[in-house]
Amino acid sequence: MKIPQIIIFLSVVLSVYFLVNTFIYVQTRPIFSISNLGIWLKVIFWLLVLSYPIGRTLEGFASGAASSFLIKMGSIWLGAMLYLFLAFLLLLIIRFTNSLFSITDYLDFKNHLNYKQTAAIGVYAITALVLIGGHINAISPKVSRVTINTDKNIGSSSLRIVAVSDIHLGTIIGKNQLNKLVNLINEQKPDVVLLAGDIFDEDIAPVVNGGMGVLFEQIKSKYGTYAVTGNHEYFGKFEAKIDYLKQHKVNVLRDSSVLVDNFYVIGREDRQSNYALSRTRKTIEELVDSLDKSKLMILLDHQPYNLNEAKESGIDLQLSGHTHHGQMWPFNYATQGIFEVSRGYHIKGNTHYYVSTGFGTWGPRVRIGNRPEIVVIEVKQ
Repeated sequence: MKIPQIIIFLSVVLSVYFLVNTFIYVQTRPIFSISNLGIWLKVIFWLLVLSYPIGRTLEGFASGAASSFLIKMGSIWLGAMLYLFLAFLLLLIIRFTNSLFSITDYLDFKNHLNYKQTAAIGVYAITALVLIGGHINAISPKVSRVTINTDKNIGSSSLRIVAVSDIHLGTIIGKNQLNKLVNLINEQKPDVVLLAGDIFDEDIAPVVNGGMGVLFEQIKSKYGTYAVTGNHEYFGKFEAKIDYLKQHKVNVLRDSSVLVDNFYVIGREDRQSNYALSRTRKTIEELVDSLDKSKLMILLDHQPYNLNEAKESGIDLQLSGHTHHGQMWPFNYATQGIFEVSRGYHIKGNTHYYVSTGFGTWGPRVRIGNRPEIVVIEVKQ
């Protein structure tokens, strides 16, 4: 994006963010009326609201303990903010309905402050339980398995691919989580490992300072590890991220392909590059134009837009991520509306597709309505 576009985008996002938090603040005021604690609760509320934007800003200048703490606290609030907003909005609708039909006095908050206070505390308590459950879900990755058949010669009777997307390494997803991922990958005994973008979250400093790169070198496979860029690779020091991966035995494909034994891995530059690098990425047709179409062609394309393009170019398997399947309900309805495939396996013509929900998270380490995953794809001849 150009600087004016970035300013407009950030202005809109921050405006919505503070409007939503102002709404939550107004609905939380009955809790603030608790004697002796009110002023401190107000201070804590606004510190939580401000922690994520301040933490991310600070991380860009001086990544360290302070920025890490603020980002972690702020990410928790991002998750809470969503469900507090939805719960208080639902409560307002219920109260409005009650005012029309006089169903119960318990919702007459004007004459019963203690009812309003109890309702607000209840909303926060339920939200906390939802976030705890969502966090447990987010740290419990599953192994999804798909078998596809091909009439192309793949050099053996089968090819085992382990695909991973959206790791989001950084302050929230750190070395322990990456170690867990590497162990999970190795347990599958893959022939090849494919990373479908968003390996990094935002700033590279927490990854470098945490010494996470060496764990990529511990991935064991017959043919190695290949990766493409996702939109998050362009947030911050883009070239430094690419170099870091290469230094740690990850082959990054940028609008290029490689013949691995008897199959191609084709890596497409993420569509964010059109804005971040001010250049147009290659079409899939351009990427496969000089390839031997009798061999299996596997495409890595982070964002699953325009699926017909892969089919029309003769791609056998496309692997994508990006959507997180919304990550937190009800955003899954948005991703289902935006993308033809929001998650899972799909087939069009002779082209197979898998859109992964991803291994990591953006913002809160919470998943509701889906689970993190790695994908094992058995290609059988």
